[in-house]
Amino acid sequence: MAEDAEVRARSFWSGTITFGLVSIPVELLPATQREGVSLRMVSPEGTPLQRRYFCSKDEKELDWDDIVRGYEVEKGKFVVVTDEELEKLAPEKTRDIDLRRFVPASEIDPIYFERAYFLIPGGNSTKAYRLLAKTMEQMDRAGMATFVMRGKEYLIAIFAKDGILRAETMRFAAEIRAPSDIGLPDVVKPRAPTVTKMTKAITSLTERAMSEKELVDTHTKRLLALVARKEKSGEGLVVGAAGDDGPSSGGIIDLMEVLKRSLQNRAEAEPSLPANKMGARKKIAPKKSTAKKTTAKKTTAKKAETRSTSPILTPSAL
Repeated sequence: MAEDAEVRARSFWSGTITFGLVSIPVELLPATQREGVSLRMVSPEGTPLQRRYFCSKDEKELDWDDIVRGYEVEKGKFVVVTDEELEKLAPEKTRDIDLRRFVPASEIDPIYFERAYFLIPGGNSTKAYRLLAKTMEQMDRAGMATFVMRGKEYLIAIFAKDGILRAETMRFAAEIRAPSDIGLPDVVKPRAPTVTKMTKAITSLTERAMSEKELVDTHTKRLLALVARKEKSGEGLVVGAAGDDGPSSGGIIDLMEVLKRSLQNRAEAEPSLPANKMGARKKIAPKKSTAKKTTAKKTTAKKAETRSTSPILTPSAL
C-alpha cells in the first residue's frame, strides 16, 4: 500500500529483533515530535547570527580543523582524545536488536525512559511481528534489549500496545538521582484527620482517565499568536539582507537549510510544478578528514535537535 510505503520512507533505522531462534525484521522511527517554537538569534537589523569558536587565550577565531576534543580531569587540565581513539572504543556495528530478557511491563519505572520510538514491521511478512506484539501485550511483558545506532549502544525497553511495538531508550542507573541526593527533610507520619482531609480533596478532583485535551502547549499557542499580531501590525518586523545567513567560518553547514532554499527557489522558478511533500531529515554535519589530523568538537557546543514529523501510528496504519 502507498500508505505503508510512506510510513517506511520516514524510518531512519532498520534491523532485526533477535532472541533464541526468533528473528523479526523491524524499522525504527520516532514516536514523538517537537512542536515548540524555535526563536533564532538575530541582529537588530534581522541578520541571523552565526556560532563561531574563539580562543580566549590567543584572542583569535579558530577554524574547525584547529579544534580537538578534551576531557577535563581537573580545573583547566584536559586529556585530549583523538578521533582514531574514539573509533576504537565505538561498539561493533550491527543491525540486531539483541532482546535478552522479558520482565513485567509494570515493574519498569518511567523515570528511566529517555526517548520513545516505534518499531514497525520490516519486509513483506508481518506474522512474526504480530505474534510477538500480541503475546507480549497479553502477558504484560516488556523486552529488555540492546542495539547500536549512530555509533552508540543503547539499552531499550520494548513494549506492546494495540498490536504495535514501542521502544523506549533507557537512562543508566548512574543518571538517576536518589531522593537522598536532593536533601529532602525526614519523613514525618501525618495525623489521621489531615490524611482524611487530603483524601477528600483528591477524591473530589479524581476522574476515570486522563484527558488528552490537557496535553496542550498553551505557551506555544500564545507565542505564535503574539508573533502573528506583531507581523500583521509591522511592530518589530525586520528583514535581513539576502545571503546574510551563510555558513560560519568554523565549517558548520546546515545542509537542511540549504536544501530547503534550493527547493523553494526551484518552486518559484517553476510555479506549475506541484510542491513536493518532504519528510523529516536529520541535520548533517560536514564530514571531516581523519588522515593523521585530529579534528574535534568543543565539549560545550550543543547540537540542535532535529524536529521529527513522524505520524502517530495505529494498527490500521501498518
